[in-house]
Amino acid sequence: MKVTMAHGSGGASTSELIENIFAKHFKNEYLDRMEDSAVVPGNERLAVTTDSFVVTPYFFPGGDIGRLSVCGTVNDLLMSGATPKYLTCGCILEEGMDLDDLDKIIASMAKTAKEAGVSIVTGDTKVVEKRGDFGGIMINTSGVGFVPEGLSLSPSGCKDGDVIIVSGNLGDHHAAILSGRMNIKNNIKSDNAPLVQMVTGLINENIKLHAMRDVTRGGLGTVLHEFANASSCEIHLYQDRLPVGDEVRDFCKMLGLDPVYMGNEGKIICVVDASDADKALQIIKNSHYGETAAIIGEVKRADNIGVVLHTPIGGERLIGPLYGEGLPRIC
Repeated sequence: MKVTMAHGSGGASTSELIENIFAKHFKNEYLDRMEDSAVVPGNERLAVTTDSFVVTPYFFPGGDIGRLSVCGTVNDLLMSGATPKYLTCGCILEEGMDLDDLDKIIASMAKTAKEAGVSIVTGDTKVVEKRGDFGGIMINTSGVGFVPEGLSLSPSGCKDGDVIIVSGNLGDHHAAILSGRMNIKNNIKSDNAPLVQMVTGLINENIKLHAMRDVTRGGLGTVLHEFANASSCEIHLYQDRLPVGDEVRDFCKMLGLDPVYMGNEGKIICVVDASDADKALQIIKNSHYGETAAIIGEVKRADNIGVVLHTPIGGERLIGPLYGEGLPRIC
């Protein structure tokens, strides 16, 4: 069966779609009430975020748009030190989308939400006429998390002597999406993952975290450029320390891509006090999805503000933000 315009009419077909797919997979005590808004237990300090997802193809090696939408929103909450609790799900469906595909995507969202320890408590669905320009489905997810008292993370928090840690190999998601789109055969899989265990471990062990950000569109270079500007510092990276898988490295050489600017969906950058660097690295390495984490650089107070990449042969390269569209686009 296919999605039809009747599924967006608000009538019987809409009710069937919600009951047979969304409510079936997202079932929980708050959503089951089917009210206009979900009333949930709260906290004094809340982190709130929202994000939208459109990707072609919507099934790709290692994941799908449903898993991606949950991971992206959960990880955004984690970057402020919050414990993610509740998500919303808004779907725009294109007429003609296969209902079996939709069921798989929503089931994937539910499975990933369970892994991340969050509940999807409310949502909305709209159907638009077939356009052929967004792949059949767009998903908007908003999230709420609880922030511990006294914890404050900010790009402006980088301090002289801090150590830069990346939680794993760069470029996997970008390469997986392009491989699927271009029908290039390889074993590269997206890194899309909820990083709850990793971040919670760092916070529970009282690691001196000064800044943290997930490395998504724009890549490592863009994130660290923002950190340098916000903190008025110079960040030094070492190219031979950057973790990149062999297949992704070969893929980049073939297409002329730079892992420093490639998108990821399951990697974080942590800026930590030097005294806690080794401990933080071990916590990340011992966490799910952090096995290939590495220390890649440090923060220095200097007259110049920016990011310097040190090459293996002793050269230096200035790393700015990603300019332009970052072709080819992955989402």
